[in-house]
Amino acid sequence: MSIRTGFAEGEVCWTDLQTRDVEAAKAFYAAVFGWRYEDLPTPDGRSYSQAFLDDALVTVIAPQNPQQEAARLDGQWNVYFAVNDAQQLAAEVPHAGGTLEFGPEAVNGTGVMVFFAPPGGGTTGAWQTGSHFGAARTHEPGALAWAELLTPEPQAAVGFFQQLFGHEVTEYPQDDGGTYATLLVDGTEVAGIAPLLADADARAGWQVYFAVSNVADAVEAAVAAGGVVLVEPEDLAEAGIIATLKDPHGGVFSLLEA
Repeated sequence: MSIRTGFAEGEVCWTDLQTRDVEAAKAFYAAVFGWRYEDLPTPDGRSYSQAFLDDALVTVIAPQNPQQEAARLDGQWNVYFAVNDAQQLAAEVPHAGGTLEFGPEAVNGTGVMVFFAPPGGGTTGAWQTGSHFGAARTHEPGALAWAELLTPEPQAAVGFFQQLFGHEVTEYPQDDGGTYATLLVDGTEVAGIAPLLADADARAGWQVYFAVSNVADAVEAAVAAGGVVLVEPEDLAEAGIIATLKDPHGGVFSLLEA
């Protein structure tokens, strides 16, 4: 169990899900992870839901914005890195070779949000702490355990994050001749960067991993709740047992046995 009271700059501090149907997503993820929810209003009169393990806030399920809804986009999990100065980060993004997509924007005193993309794509969030610092629990069943960027330009993405956050990097050679890179803060691995497989339908983006006590049982619960298995449970020696699924409205996420 990892109880958090804050995050260092460059750590993955937060995730949220944007989806077409918040109520359906709440039911699905409660069936998989046992989350309970507290609903709060959005400025446009809708609502979003904070997800809790006991009394610890672990993520948010939010409605898509009007443009996403109109385009009938699938649900998407977003990943946020902790940053000390969102304004400075936003100014640095283009100099590091990335694209600023949104912000910085203050969010009702809770913090400041920025969205950007590294070279090769993959929308990425950054969060400057206000009253909200991020997930109160990590690396335990029902909480975020890992995040990795899948990109066609992994080396450029690694350099980009190093320039933005000063990450250290460890590279792991793969059987296919490629390399899996991890970003480190103070010697601790905080996120991964991997080559995107050559697939016409594949696009750069973040993959989120939530811990579960038993992957097979969680997969069974997800399928019963309307999810689809994209990658069957497999035991990866270097990581453990994992599986990848899609929720009923297209949000893709992975499970990691804790």
